[in-house]
Amino acid sequence: MPPKDPDSSQAPWPRSKTPRPRAIRRLVIWYRRNAAVTTIVDSAASSATAAGSVAGTVVSGAGTMASSVLQPLVFDPLRRLQGNADPEGINDSERLWVAVDGMGGDHAPGPILEGCLEAIERLPLKIRFVGETDRVLKAANALELREPLESARAAGYLDLVASGPSIGMNDEPTAVRRKRDASINVAMDLVKNGKALAIYSAGNSGAVMASAIFRLGRLKGIDRPAIGALFPTKDPAQPVLVLDVGANMDCKPAYLHQFALLGNIYSRDVLQVDRPRIGLLNIGEEECKGNELTQKTHDLLKEEKRLHFAGNCEGRDVLSGDFDVVVCDGFTGNVLLKFLESVGSVLLGVLRAELPRGRRGKVGSAFLRGNLRRIKKRLDHAEHGGALLLGVNGISVIGHGSSKALSVVSALRIAHSAASHGVMDDLANLQQGCD
Repeated sequence: MPPKDPDSSQAPWPRSKTPRPRAIRRLVIWYRRNAAVTTIVDSAASSATAAGSVAGTVVSGAGTMASSVLQPLVFDPLRRLQGNADPEGINDSERLWVAVDGMGGDHAPGPILEGCLEAIERLPLKIRFVGETDRVLKAANALELREPLESARAAGYLDLVASGPSIGMNDEPTAVRRKRDASINVAMDLVKNGKALAIYSAGNSGAVMASAIFRLGRLKGIDRPAIGALFPTKDPAQPVLVLDVGANMDCKPAYLHQFALLGNIYSRDVLQVDRPRIGLLNIGEEECKGNELTQKTHDLLKEEKRLHFAGNCEGRDVLSGDFDVVVCDGFTGNVLLKFLESVGSVLLGVLRAELPRGRRGKVGSAFLRGNLRRIKKRLDHAEHGGALLLGVNGISVIGHGSSKALSVVSALRIAHSAASHGVMDDLANLQQGCD
């Protein structure tokens, strides 16, 4: 009896001759049964950003500021600069000078120099690299960067500026007074004297702040500089600026009032928010809630006509997207940052635990690989370079102490964006209202 046509509905054979279709069906069944995992991953893209905002946190500080954590400011509208720029598409006339503390950071000067050379290729800037010349050239040889270094110097994109002994990561901030020719001081002087529009340093944050205050000075009407950190919200294109996150552990109502004014200008000029909504971090929405500091600050912000005060912001509302700027004292802001950092590691741990083991788990994970890669990218502090020190008379970006090349590029992107948006001009105008 001849065999029946395999295409016939009466075919006696199994629907599949090979195990491959059956394996695919099993995989689809597994994938559907584990829909909860895929849901976690899909939502994690936005949730993990919160941790990503702090994974690249900055800084080892001095005194009670030790190991303060900062969040980078690499968000829209800076996104247009995040891709690899075409070097040939950069107009040399648009390049801005930025001073770089080449000796600041755990891995300086090699990775700092490498990042600067990459930034020159990707961003419209020129760099005055400040450091101990012998050590810089030795690091360039070790990393095989001598040829691109000399090429950048010949093209006029990079200038090596000699400095004296650098300030270590464990030095006291007062070291900036003893080591007057340290790289951070020389770099600050370049900004002060108009030879650079901004400065970047991944060094000792206490020393960076001290040098900025001593060399650049505070803006008139600003008692204490603040460190601004961007947190993500439910809308990826709408970050929220939180300040202070580590510069001032003990604050007065007047300080928080000034932080709000600084944050309002940064959010408006750099983040391009037409009318930033200012929130005061508190334990409740009602005006009567909070301690003496928040209650008195609330009264000041409510009467302030130069900004839009949207009221108290509870901790659960920081990432809601209802606020563009959130003001708090440095102690609270630093705790908030470090908490969010722990959320990131916990989230990844949950995802790993939920993924099944064995062959099926590996195959199923292939479906999630793109999602997990994006999450890892958002959690990688190298994708986020540093944070602006607001309140000093110059553009200063503080980087993570462990910064390497990619972090340096991201931080220099921040410096360039702040310099090209005229932030200092508006801050100068702010002084008149603070008299």
